[in-house]
Amino acid sequence: MIRVDSFRLQGLRLVVAVAALFAFAVPAQGQSVSIGADVVSRYVWRGVDFGESMAVQPAITFGAGGLEFGAWGSYSISASGASANENDLWATYTVTAESGLSVAVGITDYYFPSPGADAGFGAGAAHTVELSLGFSGPETFPISLFGGMLTESSVLYAEVGVPFEISGVGVGLHMGFVGGESDFYGTDEAAVVNLGVTASKDLAITETFAVPVSVAYILNPDQDRAHLVFGFSVAP
Repeated sequence: MIRVDSFRLQGLRLVVAVAALFAFAVPAQGQSVSIGADVVSRYVWRGVDFGESMAVQPAITFGAGGLEFGAWGSYSISASGASANENDLWATYTVTAESGLSVAVGITDYYFPSPGADAGFGAGAAHTVELSLGFSGPETFPISLFGGMLTESSVLYAEVGVPFEISGVGVGLHMGFVGGESDFYGTDEAAVVNLGVTASKDLAITETFAVPVSVAYILNPDQDRAHLVFGFSVAP
């Protein structure tokens, strides 16, 4: 039987191994890198409000073909929300068929570097590892399916999404479900935790520069909470 602490450590090692493989095995001309940041009025993740405050979310992504890995973070602008600060490492590999159907396998090391948090991987450490699998349909059937399992609790999170467009505005509907009791999601049993709709559009600033903006209405029926979140993205 593999211990939870071993899962955490092996998860981080795998992400680092993917990065090393990328750096040494993929020709430089086949690599890509992107940087940017989102600013959101609330950090709501899978129906759960993290930090109860506005947040800045920087990201860096490296890619080559179907392989991507990177780092993503979320930092509250309020000291009272610092306990929800987040600094993740992740890696995914995506295979896309000629029809447009794609399948992605991923691993994420969630790290919460709140003041006084344990940076290690032992008992009580601030790391949680998730293994995930996602499907995206072709343009003729653009549905998305996602499943993620936290190795710490073996509780499955599943989500279905449907994108479409209305009057030039991108719209997405989604529903997320947790398969059982979970401290991470705050559930006592299996429950729907993430119902919502997101509308997004590029806001033109000049003829050559636009800022993506979005508004999302998110309902967590299990917690009897609803959120209306505004966000915008900045990238070179």
